[in-house]
Amino acid sequence: QVQLVESGGGLVQAGGSLRLSCAASGTIFSINYMGWYRQAPGKQREFVALITRGGSPNYADSVKGRFTISRDNAKNTVYLQMNSLKPEDTAVYYCKLVNVRDYWGKGTLVTVSS
Repeated sequence: QVQLVESGGGLVQAGGSLRLSCAASGTIFSINYMGWYRQAPGKQREFVALITRGGSPNYADSVKGRFTISRDNAKNTVYLQMNSLKPEDTAVYYCKLVNVRDYWGKGTLVTVSS
């Protein structure tokens, strides 16, 4: 079993920055990728960014140029540096790990005020 714990969410003004972290623990085999998704109130969960086992990042168009995903393989931790935040980035951010199945964290709330 794999556990994912997100941290780093909070309240920030538009234009500000936050750094999210997601630490994976438990019985972790080869990780295909880790990533971030988000769900705003009244909306479906959407893809934000992922990073593959080889370190290749992929981003949603809405965050390209503002968000950066990175990982520390030794710590089984993935990070999401979020800059130039906008009110529309307000959401619960969820970490996802994919190996033989999908694992999700419980989420961390990011609120961007205008």
